[in-house]
Amino acid sequence: MLLAYRIAGAFALGIVFSCSGSASAQTPASGTGQGYPNKPIRIVTGDPGGGIDFTARLIAQGLPATLGQQVVVDNRGGGGGILAGETVAKAAPDGYTLLVYSNNIWILPLLRKNVSYDPARDFATVALVSRAPNILVVNPSVSATNVQELIALAKAKPGELNYAQGATGGSNHLGAELFKAMAGVNIVEVPYKGVTPAFTDLISGRVQLMFAVAASVTPHIKSGKLRALAVTSAQPSPLAPGLPTVAATGLPGYESEALFGLFAPAQTSRLLVTRLNREVVQLVTRPDMKEKFFAAGAEVIGSSPEQFAAVRTADMARWGKVIRDAGIKAD
Repeated sequence: MLLAYRIAGAFALGIVFSCSGSASAQTPASGTGQGYPNKPIRIVTGDPGGGIDFTARLIAQGLPATLGQQVVVDNRGGGGGILAGETVAKAAPDGYTLLVYSNNIWILPLLRKNVSYDPARDFATVALVSRAPNILVVNPSVSATNVQELIALAKAKPGELNYAQGATGGSNHLGAELFKAMAGVNIVEVPYKGVTPAFTDLISGRVQLMFAVAASVTPHIKSGKLRALAVTSAQPSPLAPGLPTVAATGLPGYESEALFGLFAPAQTSRLLVTRLNREVVQLVTRPDMKEKFFAAGAEVIGSSPEQFAAVRTADMARWGKVIRDAGIKAD
């Protein structure tokens, strides 16, 4: 239970395409990919123990059965994703160095100036693996019982409501800022170093609301310590059964999720991208794999490279505007 809670909490921190980076626009690399793979494959990812690492390890454990080669996980957590991104951006486009990361990999350059890779130019999209929506929760002392009432309360008391965020640029942070922008309300950000201290203050009433990962906040909802108002996905989520969406209950068009995907270096041949996509999608959409992702607070997607590229493009545009308008910067 503790491991599942830690993994689910990491999904919340999340949190993380132009044609030049998409599989459909790749220039074939040298070689035809025949005989691939004939040596171990490396998946570069973030810090050990988090939701990104969890995704990478599930993929790494399952692929050898069909690829016939060992798949190793290389944890490179420096800079919140910068080191992992730089490592794969500079790697040979031969299918032997891959990247598993959240949408934070393309959000980081919007937050920081010292990111050397270009998220659209330097990575080929292979597959969007999973997504993790948040749940908008409030302390029971807050009178609002739905999104419309929360918006009305925030407008009636500008600057008096606070929201907890666990990591700058993470899904719970950006989800709250998107909510503020779309609703036209002034809710004050209170940053925390992780979701555990954020939950402590939320439950005690020191802060009033949070956009929290479903798996980690559900026990507090069931115990009555927190009240759930809505889920942040575009459609109702099985991770929050019976709970309406933010979009359907007050803010049409609202959507905020942490996304987790598989990338290859730019210029990886379409042949290799297609092969990797097929193997990964078949793996993660197995019933047993879906159950493992679900237990960690994520829903399996298993997209095509082109669908993943389109999601990246739209996500960068949405969060780029939110980040610019709110003046968000990461150290």
